[in-house]
Amino acid sequence: MAVPKNKISKSKGRSRYANWKLTTPGLTACPQCHELKKNHHVCPKCGYYDGELVVNKKNED
Repeated sequence: MAVPKNKISKSKGRSRYANWKLTTPGLTACPQCHELKKNHHVCPKCGYYDGELVVNKKNED
């Protein structure tokens, strides 16, 4: 069983656990429909990726 060699102070231990934070996802505008989409993903609205139609989407208009 592992046993700590030295005592870890409260500030040292608490600062280690304080670095768990949420980050905002990287979003960019789609060049086709100008909606926000995740980087390196197919646009959920128009179905384009890297200038090519990958997924056929039905128009809901």
